[in-house]
Amino acid sequence: MGKVGAGGRSPAGLSALLAGAGLLVLCAPGSCGGGSCCPPRHPSAAPRWAPTPGGLPHQGPRGRAPAAPLPQLGRPLFAVAPGDRALCLERAPGTGAPVAVASRSGRKRRSGEDLEKAEREGTSRSPRGVLRDRGQQEPGTPERDPDKATRFRLEELKLTSTTFALTGDSAHNQAMVHWSGHNSSVILILTKLYDYNLGSITESSLWRSTDYGTTYEKLNDKVGLKTILSYLYVCPTNKRKIMLLTDPEIESSLLISSDEGATYQKYRLNFYIQSLLFHPKQEDWILAYSQDQKLYSSAEFGRRWQLIQEAVVPNRFYWSVMGSNKEPDLIHLEARTVDGHSQYLTCRMQNCTEANRNKPFPGYIDPDSLIVQDDYVFVQLTSGGRPHYYVSYRRNAFAQMKLPKYALPKDMHVISTDENQVFAAVQEWNQNDTYNLYISDTRGVYFTLALENVQSSRGPEGNVMIDLYEVAGIKGMFLANKKTDNQVKTFITYNKGRDWRLLQAPDTDLRGDPVHCLLPYCSLHLHLKVSENPYTSGIIASRDTAPSIIVASGNIGSELSDSDISMFVSSDAGNTWRQIFEEEHSVLYLDQGGVLVAMKHTSLPIRHLWLSFDEGRSWSKYSFTSIPLFVDGVLGEPGEETLIMTVFGHFSHRSEWQLVKVDYKSIFDRRCAEEDYRPWQLHSQGEACIMGAKRIYKKRKSERKCMQGKYAGAMESEPCVCTEADFDCDYGYERHSNGQCLPAFWFNPSSLSKDCSLGQSYLNSTGYRKVVSNNCTDGVREQYTAKPQKCPGKAPRGLRIVTADGKLTAEQGHNVTLMVQLEEGDVQRTLIQVDFGDGIAVSYVNLSSMEDGIKHVYHNVGIFRVTVQVDNSLGSDSAVLYLHVTCPLEHVHLSLPFVTTKNKEVNATAVLWPSQVGTLTYVWWYGNNTEPLITLEGSIAFKFTSEGMNTITVQVSAGNAILQDTKTIAVYEEFRSLRLSFSPNLDDYNPDIPEWRRDVSRVIKKALVEATGVPAQHILVAVLPGLPTAAELFVLPHQDPTGENKRSAEDLEQISELLIHKLNQNSVHFELKPGVQVLVHAAHLTAAPLVDLTPTHSGSAMLMLLSVVFVGLAVFVIYKFKRKIPGINVYAQMQNEKEREMVSRVSHPESRSYVPQTELRRPGQLIDEKVESQLIGSISIVAENQSTKEIPTYVNV
Repeated sequence: MGKVGAGGRSPAGLSALLAGAGLLVLCAPGSCGGGSCCPPRHPSAAPRWAPTPGGLPHQGPRGRAPAAPLPQLGRPLFAVAPGDRALCLERAPGTGAPVAVASRSGRKRRSGEDLEKAEREGTSRSPRGVLRDRGQQEPGTPERDPDKATRFRLEELKLTSTTFALTGDSAHNQAMVHWSGHNSSVILILTKLYDYNLGSITESSLWRSTDYGTTYEKLNDKVGLKTILSYLYVCPTNKRKIMLLTDPEIESSLLISSDEGATYQKYRLNFYIQSLLFHPKQEDWILAYSQDQKLYSSAEFGRRWQLIQEAVVPNRFYWSVMGSNKEPDLIHLEARTVDGHSQYLTCRMQNCTEANRNKPFPGYIDPDSLIVQDDYVFVQLTSGGRPHYYVSYRRNAFAQMKLPKYALPKDMHVISTDENQVFAAVQEWNQNDTYNLYISDTRGVYFTLALENVQSSRGPEGNVMIDLYEVAGIKGMFLANKKTDNQVKTFITYNKGRDWRLLQAPDTDLRGDPVHCLLPYCSLHLHLKVSENPYTSGIIASRDTAPSIIVASGNIGSELSDSDISMFVSSDAGNTWRQIFEEEHSVLYLDQGGVLVAMKHTSLPIRHLWLSFDEGRSWSKYSFTSIPLFVDGVLGEPGEETLIMTVFGHFSHRSEWQLVKVDYKSIFDRRCAEEDYRPWQLHSQGEACIMGAKRIYKKRKSERKCMQGKYAGAMESEPCVCTEADFDCDYGYERHSNGQCLPAFWFNPSSLSKDCSLGQSYLNSTGYRKVVSNNCTDGVREQYTAKPQKCPGKAPRGLRIVTADGKLTAEQGHNVTLMVQLEEGDVQRTLIQVDFGDGIAVSYVNLSSMEDGIKHVYHNVGIFRVTVQVDNSLGSDSAVLYLHVTCPLEHVHLSLPFVTTKNKEVNATAVLWPSQVGTLTYVWWYGNNTEPLITLEGSIAFKFTSEGMNTITVQVSAGNAILQDTKTIAVYEEFRSLRLSFSPNLDDYNPDIPEWRRDVSRVIKKALVEATGVPAQHILVAVLPGLPTAAELFVLPHQDPTGENKRSAEDLEQISELLIHKLNQNSVHFELKPGVQVLVHAAHLTAAPLVDLTPTHSGSAMLMLLSVVFVGLAVFVIYKFKRKIPGINVYAQMQNEKEREMVSRVSHPESRSYVPQTELRRPGQLIDEKVESQLIGSISIVAENQSTKEIPTYVNV
């Protein structure tokens, strides 16, 4: 499963909200590549999100994006961080200025000076041309409805604020801010100077405020004046505990504080931290992921560490989920094996040894695919070219996730696991830029379609961005952008995807002019993409504490557009919408959503913002600073009320960081009383029953400006009577135009009883299932709920036998797991017989005893016919699997002659180790052929029709492994050969490996050339494998490059005579190493001594015996061959005589003794044979996964 995200554009700049560590980060474009502004973090630090660069990804509710590096923007630097309290800022490199760009719509924007001038002249209009409340309607314009127009009060009001400058940090281009959650008066700021040329941090400063940001103290002396800090972590369960990480390029240390950053202790590390993961409950338990992919744990908040596991996949490690795991210190992780496979492991934090690690999923999983989220664990396994997805619910055994049969997914992303249900986006086989939304049953196994063709896009890191948004505060409410007829439209659902509809556009625009937009041809479309960074406030916002209010940017028309964008608000949970701005703004929720704060996206400095007390119907203009400020980010006070806000920015391109503390408490008259609220009922186009219940909330009356305080939630909730609308189609069923759920063409409803035995019961689906978390009662619930039914007796049908990994191969000597699958049949009263095809068979009395598969070990290679027979009282069924059992192919070497004659058939043989591997395919290249010859045999015969050097390559394919060897053969019309032997001391230094043989061959050739004066082009020497050491000497013809002066047969005879003469005179020798002289002999008569040469025999007797033998043999040779030189073999092209050539098969290991063919014959036999048919030895070499050559010394032939 690929990368995923739900974000798209940052609303106003680069920002990151690290909820787990309590940090908000702003960075300039491209800064994340250095890793200094981008925090080393783990995805679980963010609420309900784990980033996935690859493999099976998932995203949390409300479309949170993945924890990807901070993106580059085509917008000004600006960010709003709602809810969680952390901020990181960064200026553009070189200037310290924000990046000023044009608005996305391309329309000209009015500067702050223009607006001020217009206000003084009395000609100002509210944002994007909206008339002031006191303005007159222009003649000839359509009739406006002033009650429906958004009202703007432009007279300036002033907010209570203070400004503090981080003096001395003007050169610093990054800042990270944390607002403590334990004591809201404490704020920590880490500023850094990131050098873009060096790619590292060169300076840092740490600041601390104890008065809500009014003043700050510099703490560099407390952490060390020379210490350079790179990142700040905050314990999510105890905000008093702070952890600072030093720059690893200078030192690897942690600075730990337990008093909200007032004092620190330094602890050195022996590894470099890349990310941290805090335990969700235990404040001192931390997991640290190092840059060399090792996972460490600490039970003392970083003071001591111990290694958990090596080769851990990045971001694929998780703490136990409370409620699903019994052990709170259990760790889930994905690790790579030495051969590159991934596997899912679990172990205890303090006892993660090899013996104590568990493997909950049998076998390997796809790399980068493990997800542990809430009650679910997900993995992916690809077999047969198709991905298969598995889920474990509440840590039970894994089950394959069931999508409609012909969905054939290419990619899947888990979006949400809230409320005991999985929401997933699936890209099917026929989709490219869209995904289908599926929703599961409670166990996460059976999925049904919720919405087709949801728009997707790619983020800057290549991560997938799904246009889906879960509205906060209202269970089951989602917004999605669906592609239909090449147009992208926004749809809304209130019942988890059971029903979808388009958004009704506002009746009027900002001025109160009527908007003519009729469904379904025209509607409101929203941009649902949140930031590309997971911790950025997006261009759509909702809050749990303000369940009816949704603010988003979008457009009115036939489809979603990136131009002519406006801001819209809904104060009744998406039923109706109101236009509030014609330019994009970032919106912050204050006081439980009782007050909305809007700050315009602009590259210009600003000093005003807009406040609304009536859910966006009217807006008042407030100044928060006396000097216009380039705004880089906004951080809200932690907690539910959020009445203090800190604005971060700078007055000029090179000024210090300016921190403006804005206190909104002064805008409220008092705290709200009961009479300040009114009831509001949640509904969908008038339908009050949402997810099976009527919910009434209380809202503050729009005319009251009192402070709400803590969120009270719904005033009351009443269950509804169940109707057909509360039920979705069950797995295998599809909703037809008449609203009925009927079986799909591929689904057999009776298959639900396949795991059922006679006498037992199963739930027989009615085709419907209740929407998960729906609270309706009575009504049609009984009619639509699955009914218990007695299991029918069935004959076995649809029997299959497969391997657990879906492959048709197994490895010799290793367990292979076979799975028996049965579509129908009484599984409890069924006899199963399995014959493995190797003489072993087993029997089982029911399928339930085979749930984990049947394990078997094959001790021989080959193709085995595995059969399974299933019988019960009603019938039988059988199935067959042809299993290829192989063993790994380790070595291949090509055996063939060194030299051959033209037009003479040559045999080439691929010799394997081990010799019995299984089914193999051989691919041969030889000569100048451009097309290979493919065979199933390890030997071929061929001829060369021209002289020269020819290369032969063989590749052997065994399963997924391909090994090859390459040899070179010389082709001539005629040549001579002679077997050589050596003094016995050479055997003491012969390791019998190809490299040694090649080197010694060169030494022997050099000795022959020096002793005889024969040109090197005429000599080829090849040392043969095995002991005793022997070699083959070839006398070759040679001609000039012009083709002239080619040696004749008589020349070869003369060279041969000269070589024999020098060899017989013991004139050929070489020094193997200092003090080791080796003598070269011609082994043309005998290859072994004819008498015993042990010291117990008389030396004179042995010499006499040898003399007699040699004289007799010499006389016989002269008589037999007249004037031919004995021991020289003549090779020539003869058309009318059948020539024989045998290639000796050299088997591995090469150290096995090689016995020259002459040793196998009596001397008389050697003499009687024709010299033309003397055997040619071969030289062996092992090639592993690459072409290697063992070429004897005939480079210049």
